[in-house]
Amino acid sequence: MKEKIIKNSKELFPYIIILIIVLLIRTFIATPIKVNGSSMYTTLDGSEFMILNKLDKIERYDIIVVKTPGDELIKRVYGLPGEKISIENNTIFINDKKVDDIYAYGETSDYESIVLEKDEYFILGDNRAVSLDSRTIGPIKKSQIKGTTNFILYPFHRFGKLKNK
Repeated sequence: MKEKIIKNSKELFPYIIILIIVLLIRTFIATPIKVNGSSMYTTLDGSEFMILNKLDKIERYDIIVVKTPGDELIKRVYGLPGEKISIENNTIFINDKKVDDIYAYGETSDYESIVLEKDEYFILGDNRAVSLDSRTIGPIKKSQIKGTTNFILYPFHRFGKLKNK
């Protein structure tokens, strides 16, 4: 009987290791996410399943997932820590330089000039008319960012890495 238990546990050992590895990857490296809503239209239509990368360095124009009280938002990064951000007459300025805003869909409402702290980011949804973003909730903290995403798993006709415009 004891030999049978030892044999069975040796057979289960590789499966236990695989399960532990999968759990570690999902917890610390990457996990699937579901996009909800139309705030990232035209880039995303709101029904995609994507991969969330928890290790990427955050750069301007990255699409990120942000945790807020009661919700998770998917938005695009515009302002980086230490930068001065303002929006006037549908034009974004970073450090007083006009930004070529190729991702915007709709009008971008004005936003009074602000200098981001060392751990803050300014985020916008691509579909400006319906997006809950930094124009409403203010800058977000690095600790609120769950990770970046740029790889679509589903729908299958869009499978793969998002292409920049």
